[in-house]
Amino acid sequence: MNTLTNRWLQKLELLDIAFQPILNIHTGKTYAVEALLRNFRDAGFKSIFELFDTAYKDGVLYSFDLALREKTFKKFTTINNYENIKLFYNLDNRLLSMPDFKVGNTNTILKKLGIKKENICFEISERHEISGDTSIEKIITHYKSENFCIAIDDFGVGYSGYKLLFDSAPDIIKIDRYFLQDIDKNMKKQLMLRSITNLSIQLGIQVIAEGVETEQELLICKEIGCHLVQGYLVQYPTQNTDEIVDIYQNIVTILKSSKRNSQNNTKIQKFIQNIPPLYKHQQMDEVVEYFKKNKTIQITPVVNKLNEPVGIFYDNQIKEYLYSPYGISLLHNDTSEKSKLKNFIIPCANSDINSSLETIIELFTNNPDSAGIIITKNSSYYGFLSARAIISIMNEENLIVARDQNPLTKLPGNRMIQKYISKIEMEPSNHMLCYFDLDNFKAFNDVYGFRNGDRVIQLFADIMRKNLPSDFFKAHIGGDDFFVANRVYHEQDTCIKYISEAIAIFCQSAKDFYSKEDKDRGHIIAKNRDGELRKFPLLTVSASIILTNKNNTHNFSTCINDVLSVQKKVAKNEPSHIAISSII
Repeated sequence: MNTLTNRWLQKLELLDIAFQPILNIHTGKTYAVEALLRNFRDAGFKSIFELFDTAYKDGVLYSFDLALREKTFKKFTTINNYENIKLFYNLDNRLLSMPDFKVGNTNTILKKLGIKKENICFEISERHEISGDTSIEKIITHYKSENFCIAIDDFGVGYSGYKLLFDSAPDIIKIDRYFLQDIDKNMKKQLMLRSITNLSIQLGIQVIAEGVETEQELLICKEIGCHLVQGYLVQYPTQNTDEIVDIYQNIVTILKSSKRNSQNNTKIQKFIQNIPPLYKHQQMDEVVEYFKKNKTIQITPVVNKLNEPVGIFYDNQIKEYLYSPYGISLLHNDTSEKSKLKNFIIPCANSDINSSLETIIELFTNNPDSAGIIITKNSSYYGFLSARAIISIMNEENLIVARDQNPLTKLPGNRMIQKYISKIEMEPSNHMLCYFDLDNFKAFNDVYGFRNGDRVIQLFADIMRKNLPSDFFKAHIGGDDFFVANRVYHEQDTCIKYISEAIAIFCQSAKDFYSKEDKDRGHIIAKNRDGELRKFPLLTVSASIILTNKNNTHNFSTCINDVLSVQKKVAKNEPSHIAISSII
């Protein structure tokens, strides 16, 4: 502070701080706020980047940032319930290269203001290439060694990418807005976000979906497994700290209207172990006493002072020390690194109690060596779901799926179709529903026999599996009738293109089931329903498509059968074999 000139002190007076909330994506509860600099133009700068570049050139970057840090922290304490949320503060990567940089200044400020270290998260961007000796890894390593929470901003668009996850092990990453914009319409972005999210969670890293602006973006990010959300949909940055609230009802309303995971709590609740956690800063002699008192516990979640999970600890990690006098003395030596639990913590995936069952199972199956998953509630430790428990849940789910499968095609049957349609009525999003009917199937079955008829049905089921995207719900109503549905992440034209391709592949492939004579003639002779002989064209398939939107899904199941029965007759007479309507 003493190194700041009067010019920079005056600029500091002109600057103000705005805060933007970061919420638990499942509950709408405030987890943190990000501090954002305001009034920089009043201080004579065109951008925030220009401000910090100038401070760097003037050699006052560290002292200026330290003064700004204190100003920001002080304003943070005016937020209601600040003691139970985090503050995300952006750091310039060049701070460590300043000649006046020294360790301990942040702790001095925190002590002065009465803020816990666990409330602070330093946010570091990887968007800009770092020149000189200072690297993003160095600044992360420094502040992690000081036991501060570290978040990587703009993840995915910088220079280091996945290397940062392995080398620096941040606590949190913020997915750049580029990957989230229009994600409900872009399958590639969904795949990218799912890949980044799954990998991060496996490494014990929390994921923030940053820059969320629409309901659909929010719901997709939640479904994929992101822990937290930030963006204009929640709230614009505000300089008035009274506008930061504990729970954002606009987000709660969106989440309630979705209702996708309303039964998930009861499904996994009976499997969750309420294991008493260890605390990150406990000494190892306390850990030894913990396991002496809890002899049946082999894996224990570890939390910080805010009760947030930071990893797990295995009981066998201390056995090698307990069985030798030298090892025991190390555990009791306060100056030894081996005496501190934080040096033994192993990363572990964590997921909110309200996460979808599919998300929890996917996290586990992506890492077969996982000991389990830590379950949180509003970002706080709630319990532990062991590997054995998750396998039991998977077995139960497999039994349910097997019970509801069509025995011929192994696709979900009518019960699952009705469940899917009921779910559509409860969530505000666009959907495509498609009813497939094999044309001229009865005539083919009569002439070529039931066995070949079954083969044709299996052929179409295989075509659906292989040629329709994995996020399409595919089902077998029975006989030669099939059902497909999709929450429209793709553009509607793209969905219809997939349907057209599946029809074309079937029409071509089905010809192989006919004799050469019938194939050359392009028809077969068979009896119609009145017992009269007539010509029947070769097998084709017709598709009746219904498009819904988030404003018209309510009670539409009462009319869907009527629409389909009329529309499938139209589809059979269309050259494309497709008829499309929209519920209004």
